[in-house]
Amino acid sequence: MAGKLILVRHGETEGNVAKILDTKVPGLPLTERGAAQAKTFGSNLLAPPRALLSSAALRARQTAGYIEAATGVTADVLDDVHEVQVGELEGLNDPESHRFFQRIYRAWHEGDLSPRVPGGESGEDVLARFLPVIEKLRTSFLLPEAGGGDVLLVNHGAAMRLVARTLSGVTPPFTTNNHLDNTETIELVPRPDGGWDCIRWGRFVPPFGYEVSPTADDPMG
Repeated sequence: MAGKLILVRHGETEGNVAKILDTKVPGLPLTERGAAQAKTFGSNLLAPPRALLSSAALRARQTAGYIEAATGVTADVLDDVHEVQVGELEGLNDPESHRFFQRIYRAWHEGDLSPRVPGGESGEDVLARFLPVIEKLRTSFLLPEAGGGDVLLVNHGAAMRLVARTLSGVTPPFTTNNHLDNTETIELVPRPDGGWDCIRWGRFVPPFGYEVSPTADDPMG
């Protein structure tokens, strides 16, 4: 059987606690709670992954490091799977800055990938760098002839939700309202036709018709 692609949001960071829009690499480190979340995630895996990968951001590398310690699988860093870049909003934590970004982010999920924060990325930019990495992981690890086993990719809340929405067809408002807590996952299974099925989105499994109110946790990072 083909393995799963498991997108893992990193553990809690100092930026998450302070609601800071922290997107530049390397970014802020994990908190003690974030480290504990990563250790727990790794120890709760039923089997070691076929491959363990992370973005270049410090918080993702630290999270993957704790999973490596728990599983014995070496963590490698990938380019182009970092968080959505928020340009002029970088480092801000006021409610209006968050609302501004969320208006743009919702537009991406609703089909308009062109808006961007001044100095930041559009949805088109994010997908143009991220999706080729996913396709390479698919062909390298996730086809039946590749030998099976899951791939864990530790990355970031806003980017992974947009990527999963694009690949699997799960739609808003579910995708925009369900922000994913730290170390929650989105799990994708490759289909023979080249598409993907989403079999888990945070706490939820298909069908994804749940009425989900916007969650209070930090939506990105």
